[in-house]
Amino acid sequence: MANSLKNHFLIAMPSLNDSFFYHSVVYLCDHDDEGAVGLIINRPTQIMLNELLEHINIDSDSEQIKTTPILFGGPVQKSQGMVLHDSIGKWDNSTQLADNIFLTTSTDILKDISIDNGPKHMLIALGYAGWTAGQLEQEIADNSWLTVAASGDVLFNTPSKQRWQAAASLLGIDINLLSDTVGHA
Repeated sequence: MANSLKNHFLIAMPSLNDSFFYHSVVYLCDHDDEGAVGLIINRPTQIMLNELLEHINIDSDSEQIKTTPILFGGPVQKSQGMVLHDSIGKWDNSTQLADNIFLTTSTDILKDISIDNGPKHMLIALGYAGWTAGQLEQEIADNSWLTVAASGDVLFNTPSKQRWQAAASLLGIDINLLSDTVGHA
């Protein structure tokens, strides 16, 4: 696919009132002729990492995991865990998405995280967002999304509540100033 949006952010337009995607930022992990898959990166849940680890019987004494929220990655397979991270490791089921961005879907990375031996920067999500062939392209044409090349700084160094505005600022715009009225001239 010549115009793949893999390793891009989808930034929800203010007019997108979908309950799952309102003011969301999606990191696109894959985009090709068959569709797209991504993770919402700015929807922390009430579940903390220590609770998730306890649920899957992984012990940990790490203090960091008590304050690390799990993200709502999207409405598809909400029990599927995914770790978006910035360093290569020897974890099963890891895929390199960009120069310094990897996706791991196996629990061995969680075991390493539980003993402070995981990646330096990471986002952990349950579920993902998915689009069928042509669906995302139509939503973009309908003015539901802005797109911009992803930034590791926005992914890993920006608080989740600020990611929607920070991603839009990569385009040089203040998304709060955009009208939520759509139309075609």
